[in-house]
Amino acid sequence: MHIWVDADACPSVIKDILFRVAERTQINVTLVANQLIRVPGSRFIKALQVPSGADAADAEIVERLSAGDIVITGDIPLASLVLEKGGMPLNPRGEWYTKDTIAQQLTMRAFMEELRGAGVDTGGPSAFNQGDRQNFANALDRELARRRARGEST
Repeated sequence: MHIWVDADACPSVIKDILFRVAERTQINVTLVANQLIRVPGSRFIKALQVPSGADAADAEIVERLSAGDIVITGDIPLASLVLEKGGMPLNPRGEWYTKDTIAQQLTMRAFMEELRGAGVDTGGPSAFNQGDRQNFANALDRELARRRARGEST
């Protein structure tokens, strides 16, 4: 199992949680971004810089991920591609994207883009807060514990 991070827009506090998880569980974590990302010295943590361009990081993640890998992203189209490939997308607020919910999320995203295109101020997401950070840590810990209990390699 591997944890992939869509790192360009990932909050720093989430990256810090992932760095601790990598060391504690010895799970490989790779941050993929269009820019240089600094990571702590660890054999379990890597940064991968991809060329600039729309969705270059997303394409790299989808190409490299294997079924069962976890992908940290707030990008709904990327989450959809991850699900198609058998991965498990988790957003930085601690919500798992699922096959049952992704179509609705894609539709809502398209609707909101249409409103913004028409000049409607949709307000955007609420500010990232301590509760979001805790939800993320709990969701990830529960999934890793579930895998350990099943005897899956993490």
